[in-house]
Amino acid sequence: MTHEETARPSLGLLRTLTDEHVLRALMRRRRLTRAELAAETGISKPSVGESVRRLTETGLLADTGERTPGGRGRGRVGSYYALTEGTGGALAVSIAPEGVTAELVDAYGDTVSRAEAKIGRPARPEQVSAALRAAAADVTRGARPVPRAAVVSAAGPVDRASGRLVRLPDEPFILGDLDAAAVLRPLVGGPVAVDNDVNWAARAERDSAERDGADPAPGGEFAYLFLGEGLGAAIVSNGEVVRGHAGLAGEIAHVITPGPGGRPVPFIDVFGALGLRQPGSTAIDDRRLLAGTAGDGPAAASTRNVLAHATAGVLAALIALADPGLVIIGGPWGRQPALLASIATAAAALPRRVLLRPAAVAREPSLAGARAEALRLLRIAIIDAARDRAGPLPRAESS
Repeated sequence: MTHEETARPSLGLLRTLTDEHVLRALMRRRRLTRAELAAETGISKPSVGESVRRLTETGLLADTGERTPGGRGRGRVGSYYALTEGTGGALAVSIAPEGVTAELVDAYGDTVSRAEAKIGRPARPEQVSAALRAAAADVTRGARPVPRAAVVSAAGPVDRASGRLVRLPDEPFILGDLDAAAVLRPLVGGPVAVDNDVNWAARAERDSAERDGADPAPGGEFAYLFLGEGLGAAIVSNGEVVRGHAGLAGEIAHVITPGPGGRPVPFIDVFGALGLRQPGSTAIDDRRLLAGTAGDGPAAASTRNVLAHATAGVLAALIALADPGLVIIGGPWGRQPALLASIATAAAALPRRVLLRPAAVAREPSLAGARAEALRLLRIAIIDAARDRAGPLPRAESS
């Protein structure tokens, strides 16, 4: 056997790659004819035609019944093909202070169904588990096949190895360990990924910038600071979230920072000193904070000044340890213009400066990040299903 023969791709590999290109083209464009698939993928029409036949026989593609205009000099009539319902969906789930939200997304990235379930404040793990199970069962009821993957965004620290939510001091929402993956596995036919909500929000910012054709920061190096009922940060390096050894990177509540009067205190204690915590909880009262920092009065200006310098102290730690090219500030009160301006002014006095901007993804940013990952996992599963269903090449008959 010559070197050229050993280096030549096998027919089976070429067939698999063709099927993948055809499926990905249809995921992007929803419906295409064989001729359009050939133009979209750059693969020859005969090869595309064979791929469409294989994928139709395996149940991943179907003729939609729609036809192109044809005849009388306009060429042959073309049949439109699309993914079938048999390609399935994936779950995207958010566990947040306001409750559990579950979505079933299809291979186009559309939300097929959505369900919500309320939880208490703070919530016990058994209550969250029940709400998670109920929302996921509701959203997947009647789904065939079962979801191929699930992605969970959780408002709490997540152990990297086990995927369990873990309890840290002053955790404001879920009081105890929670194994979200174990709750969902009976409902899902593939992997279950779990991470904290701030990391998913940071990924949503990264994806939003990529859709706009730009990096959020040079080299994909940025930090995401979430300022809402809870406090958190995410470090993104080379476009990937840095999770740390145990998955607990970015837990900033106990970073020492200037508090009222300039006294060094844990970041979370600043809000207690200002009377901005929810009753009986370490969770921040967003509404009271926003009301107390609105306007030009001396009390509002003083509160903004304290919060700005406390946040700037956290920024100094992020800059010193991670050296981001940009810090994106999100969360209900972090994106508020007057507060953001005050934070920028305080940060300008730091020894090392960094560009600040408000988050671009304002609506359900954590769920948006989880949804994008669920879509990615679903598409991989569909490609794998096409490869598995194709089976081995038929053996050639001897002459």
